[in-house]
Amino acid sequence: MELVTSFFIQDAWAQADAPQADPFGFFIPLILMFAVLYFLLIRPQAKRQKEHRQMIESLGAGDEVVTGGGLLGKIKEVGDQYVTVEFADNVTIKVQKNTIAAVLPKGTLKSV
Repeated sequence: MELVTSFFIQDAWAQADAPQADPFGFFIPLILMFAVLYFLLIRPQAKRQKEHRQMIESLGAGDEVVTGGGLLGKIKEVGDQYVTVEFADNVTIKVQKNTIAAVLPKGTLKSV
């Protein structure tokens, strides 16, 4: 029995003499993963949000727009939170500014 016990104790001593890993070596892959995620996911999304916010702030009466639901119309009135959009003759709907997906070039509604 002593022979088996001494065998395990010697293994334990051998493990204690092993060189220890660099503590900063563990963080390098995490930092690299965060950098890749930032440049592939976070930064492009923030850029799209900034462009959409600028588009919403620049809305004015007479702009032709597409709503989030795909409806084409012309802005008749702009408020703080809402815009009034005319989709057809005498058909106007008040929608939230955030639902405007894109501003179209002038004359797009006539060509559609």
